[in-house]
Amino acid sequence: EIVDVLGLKVEAGGTCLDHQVSGGYVSDLLSDVIANSRKGDLWLTLQIHPNIVAVATLKELAGIVVIGGKRPADETVKKAEEESIPILSAGEPAFEVSGRLYALGLRGV
Repeated sequence: EIVDVLGLKVEAGGTCLDHQVSGGYVSDLLSDVIANSRKGDLWLTLQIHPNIVAVATLKELAGIVVIGGKRPADETVKKAEEESIPILSAGEPAFEVSGRLYALGLRGV
């Protein structure tokens, strides 16, 4: 539903889009996401390298949204497919995407 409403592009994990999204988190610092995100969060970031998949797996995040028109690296897509982590992309900046998610009822930490 979020993919359709926000017009996001599915970059990886298209078969895993049924993950329950309970909230959201916006950060580009991996250590911050590890320390403060919650299980089920949808993570918005500019990062595109494979380590984002490791963090999402560790924290049991619902998925990753790469913002600002960026696209994940090929290696990141491969890792996300292996770990069943959806990666979505948005052309808009984090502020706009998070505002639209908030309007859908998602809340952050």
